[in-house]
Amino acid sequence: MKAKTPLQQEIIGLSRQLSRLTKAQKRYAFKHCFEHLAQRNAKNVLTCLECGHSWMGGNGLADTLLGVTCPHCGMKLDIAVGRKRLRKDIEYFSIITTCNQYQVIRFFRAACTLKVGLPASYTIFEVAQRWISPDGISTTVARNRAYSSIYYDLWLSQSKMEIRPNQEHHVYDICPACTYPKQRFIKELKRNGFEGNYHGMRPYDLFMAILGNGRHETLLKASQISMLRYTLHSPKRLDNYWDSVKICLRNNYSIVDASMWCDYIDMLRQEHKDIRNAHYVCPANLKEAHDKLVDKRNKEKKRERLMGTREYEEEYKRKKSKFFGLMFTDGTIRIKVLESVEEFMLEGDELRHCVYANNYFKRDNSLILSATIEGIRMETIEVSLSDMQVVQCRGKNNGNTPYHERILQLVNNNMNEIRACMSA
Repeated sequence: MKAKTPLQQEIIGLSRQLSRLTKAQKRYAFKHCFEHLAQRNAKNVLTCLECGHSWMGGNGLADTLLGVTCPHCGMKLDIAVGRKRLRKDIEYFSIITTCNQYQVIRFFRAACTLKVGLPASYTIFEVAQRWISPDGISTTVARNRAYSSIYYDLWLSQSKMEIRPNQEHHVYDICPACTYPKQRFIKELKRNGFEGNYHGMRPYDLFMAILGNGRHETLLKASQISMLRYTLHSPKRLDNYWDSVKICLRNNYSIVDASMWCDYIDMLRQEHKDIRNAHYVCPANLKEAHDKLVDKRNKEKKRERLMGTREYEEEYKRKKSKFFGLMFTDGTIRIKVLESVEEFMLEGDELRHCVYANNYFKRDNSLILSATIEGIRMETIEVSLSDMQVVQCRGKNNGNTPYHERILQLVNNNMNEIRACMSA
């Protein structure tokens, strides 16, 4: 896309002046983006897939658990067992730097080819840049990228680095495997409370939040990280809770679990309690106070259901019927969409959380799924339909089950199926 505005023209000019990757940066990318392996054959001969050198292995179990060091190139290697002779992998590498007054995040596509008996082959080239001005205006410079609902990594390496739309598929799903440790930041980020710790958030999202939203800046400076992370992609969500957040700030109350706290505030509001009163807003034991309200709300909802909830059922089906029938499994865990208000009630009753009491079936931009094992409910998952990310995943009493990480991974691996249902 041709640069049209003075800002875009300036950024395109500065983009062409950015330095190329140094040898040190390439070495760091290749070392930290990929797994480094030694292939072991049936005769216990180890072959380094980095330099191609072969030698006789030692203690098989110890080598498998602790790894080995190649006597030729000195690379620390994990053991790969089997007959597979060719391996290919693709990852992303990022550099965080500055240029003039702009904060710049550069993304590189790195690829490696490992073949037994030959030195490893690595390639890397730049695919995208995010330019952020001191006042939080973002501009994307990237190569062209073919779009497929099945495969997203179709960069056209011969295309030019040009201005691209911020919200399209050029950059939104890039997740770097590693970032170069030497980073530079504009003074406005430091002024707004950033001290080099991303707190598990993507750098671009955090930078945009604290430069473009004064409330997010306040949350960072007040170390209310859970609340910042919870509202990072939905600044309007923060409007519903800001009066109560200010009470927390005045009383030095730390919101440790933002999603639970927000649900608690919602229930206080439904119970017509004063959400500007520290007695309610800053409970000494959030989980205990939350669960007490959940029990009360569930009892009230049951009474409402006995009086009839047909209007809720019809409204929910009208909004979410396109997702009905969506199910995925890894062989053990089965995840499906809740398809009725009654299922919300059963989910909330069995797992003792507020998915029903807090009217999650009325949320337009949320999709609620249930993870089960052999028919037993394990955890409830909320997926944001606006940014296609898991908002929360809760087991019984809002805790995590031993399957929590597997459930999250299974949902994230099948996010494309949810996207497909939205466009159906």
